[in-house]
Amino acid sequence: MVRKLPKADVVVIGVGWAGGIIASELTKKGLNVVGLERGKERKTEDYFMVHDELRYALRYDLMQDLSKETITFRSNERVRALPMRQYGSFLIGDGLGGAGVHWNGQTFRFLPYDFEIRSKTIERYGKNKIPAGMTLHDWGITYDELEPYYDKFEKTCGISGEENPLGGKRSDKYPTPPMKKSPSIKMFEEATKNMKLHPYMMPSANLSQSYTNPDGIARAACQYCAYCERFGCEYGAKADPVVTVIPVAKKTGKFEIRTHSNVRRILHKGGKATGVLYTDTTTGEEIEQPADIVVLTSYVFNNIRLLLMSNIGKPYNPASGTGVIGKNYAYQVIKGNAIGYFNDKQFNTYAGAGALGMVIDDYNGDNFDHKDVNFIHGGMVSLSQTGLRPIQNNPVPQGTAAWGKEFKETSLKYANRYLSVGAQGSSMPFKHHYLDLDPTYKDAFGDPLIRITFDFEEQDKNLAVFLANKCAGILKEMGADHIDSLKELGPYDITTYQSTHNTGGVIMGADPGTSAVNNYLQMWDMDNLFVVGASAFSHNSGYNPTGTVGAFAYRAAEGILKYRDKGGQVV
Repeated sequence: MVRKLPKADVVVIGVGWAGGIIASELTKKGLNVVGLERGKERKTEDYFMVHDELRYALRYDLMQDLSKETITFRSNERVRALPMRQYGSFLIGDGLGGAGVHWNGQTFRFLPYDFEIRSKTIERYGKNKIPAGMTLHDWGITYDELEPYYDKFEKTCGISGEENPLGGKRSDKYPTPPMKKSPSIKMFEEATKNMKLHPYMMPSANLSQSYTNPDGIARAACQYCAYCERFGCEYGAKADPVVTVIPVAKKTGKFEIRTHSNVRRILHKGGKATGVLYTDTTTGEEIEQPADIVVLTSYVFNNIRLLLMSNIGKPYNPASGTGVIGKNYAYQVIKGNAIGYFNDKQFNTYAGAGALGMVIDDYNGDNFDHKDVNFIHGGMVSLSQTGLRPIQNNPVPQGTAAWGKEFKETSLKYANRYLSVGAQGSSMPFKHHYLDLDPTYKDAFGDPLIRITFDFEEQDKNLAVFLANKCAGILKEMGADHIDSLKELGPYDITTYQSTHNTGGVIMGADPGTSAVNNYLQMWDMDNLFVVGASAFSHNSGYNPTGTVGAFAYRAAEGILKYRDKGGQVV
């Protein structure tokens, strides 16, 4: 029998960056918020002196248990989708703080071009520049409209950085100065300046100095320990929801967090959300939490899955192109990189931080003329020093034996004598890339898994090789003696890690016929339901998505308060 609880003003599904920001902003305004998190409690003390690469980086201690819930994948509709049984291409976080606990901290703003990508592409190159089947879509908001929310997120986190010479205009500088420049970063800076490019230090959620944010949260500076990605920060120097927004919400006395609470349905009646049904995974009890407003703030896959399982919104149909839930799934093109080996230089690349690096945007967005290339958009190019932990980092030049005496000698020779310049390419949406419910495979509760249908297109292949060549050119200018770079991008491979930058499926826009949410991330079909996260992106840019997720979370919080006051669609 389902146990029904007293009604809350707001229920938030998933307490990571988006859920934490929503809770913080709404509780400060006096609303009572219940946060349902299916994972366990987390705190900074959990990571004291636990620099354990095996536990966290290879055994995925902070990630979702794939034996209980996973995704299924197929490259196209002609093949059967199969479950992802072990982690590969991306990692799905679990627990309080979500992926915000184990991220690297690279915090970018998308370019103004991104938000009006269809209009700007047609304006400059004509409609024929957009390939057949690419469902390119303006976002229903401009960079200038979103800019104040970027600024707010950066000040909450204490982002350390300097102005991007090719980025959108800023209303204020970064709250803390950029991180330290290592010798390899200085080499990248000198080389790119010699090439008449525009380098700038990577915007970092790893604090360059001690900082107190506008909510009064004080945090210490980064120690450059190199245990960021896949790890929690023992110092609290890496901005995450557990050390920034969640404490603010809890301090109000109006935020109740319930961990081990797996939401399985959004309840609704007469076109309104009425609450959620969840299972307490410690007892197996089913519980109904009524609420005036429901905010879906879990990861991309779960946002879409819950809407589809709850029969909210029209599912996307790739054959007809109609429907919106599951539409415009996009990923990231990370394969455009190059490795340079140096015979006479050594680098201390085992020190670092998750967002320590230098970037150029000369090949990102529409910052260069695409007239003579057969792709649109681009990607950032960077040299980052995230810290090369010993188990996972042991590259040797192409053609070296994979084992034996030659491998051992070569790996020892180059252990401290190589640098990588990488590109993070954008991902454009296509009609046949989408998410739906798998008809065969189910989770531990008997609910259908989410199914991904996706592959790299000619757009991605051309972009990857273009960016790889640019990376190799920079390494040549830096003086590398041997350079290996991508020559050809094959099919998408879900078995090897690339990035956890999955986007789309509940996309935003100005037209209810082609989008699922408005620019406050409010559902067109259900005005007291807001869906917040990278699921709103109608394509993915050439950057990490977290900064844009944070900005939209602040805007969504504003929209929820407007809805609370007036009702209806927020404008």
